[in-house]
Amino acid sequence: MPIIPERLAAACAGSPEHGDWLALLPATIRELEARWSLTLGPPFDGKEGSCAWVAPVVRRDGVRAVLKLGLPHMEATHEIQALRFWDGDPAVLLLEADADLNAMLLEACEPGTVLRELPEEEQDVVIAGLLKRLWRKPEAPHPFRPLSAMTLRWAVETNASSAVWPDAGLVREGLRLLEELPNTSSDPVLLATDLHAGNVLRAQRQPWLVIDPKPFVGDRAYDATQHLFNCPRRMLSDPDTTIRRFADLLEIDPQRVRRWMFARSAAEPRNIWTHDSLTLARRLVRGLNSSRNV
Repeated sequence: MPIIPERLAAACAGSPEHGDWLALLPATIRELEARWSLTLGPPFDGKEGSCAWVAPVVRRDGVRAVLKLGLPHMEATHEIQALRFWDGDPAVLLLEADADLNAMLLEACEPGTVLRELPEEEQDVVIAGLLKRLWRKPEAPHPFRPLSAMTLRWAVETNASSAVWPDAGLVREGLRLLEELPNTSSDPVLLATDLHAGNVLRAQRQPWLVIDPKPFVGDRAYDATQHLFNCPRRMLSDPDTTIRRFADLLEIDPQRVRRWMFARSAAEPRNIWTHDSLTLARRLVRGLNSSRNV
């Protein structure tokens, strides 16, 4: 019987769709184990994520790989297609896939050390280099959704919780930018949208490889945000310098990155409005080029 990590089981609690997926997961794992001739190891249960069942495997030919079955998740809908699009440069290679099961057999990253173990300033350089390689235009027709599909969903969720907004003016300005920014990008490309130091692993085929993309087509400046949100100490102490440094490495407009950071910190849907997110939003809004008062 395959082991189900506690973090994954907890992530499925409270959602009938996720509960159904979890109930079928052991049978699905056994099916793929037989179909792809795999010998399974115990699943990973690290702190980096809880939205998939992921385990090391050995293929019939003795090659090590990783089996991943993703939890049904709007933002990760086209992960398989994105990995095919990037074809190992600079993401992990997709060896086998079953889109109906959201199942992937992936290249094993060895030694697999997470980029998070390096100092944040070194992370900046690595992630900027990876993002610039990921940013390509997919030729039509393609399956990827515009970034506005995600931000519209966020806006609906945030508006639904208006009774608990801690600062209505701040949230409304964030919502305004969540609507404006995706529609004012002049050069949309395929984005990873969730690239941070926990989703970059040291490997042998290339020094670092990207895992767990959540692909949308849109504004390069958005792709700077996830890494910056994972550097809270720097962002709270000196947001201007931190944003400018990373934007310069990416060769993109720092003001546009700042606007995206503010929009997300002020108006992204969440269960709890934390002091840190409000503090960051208030510091970021002071430097925005906006004619509106917040």
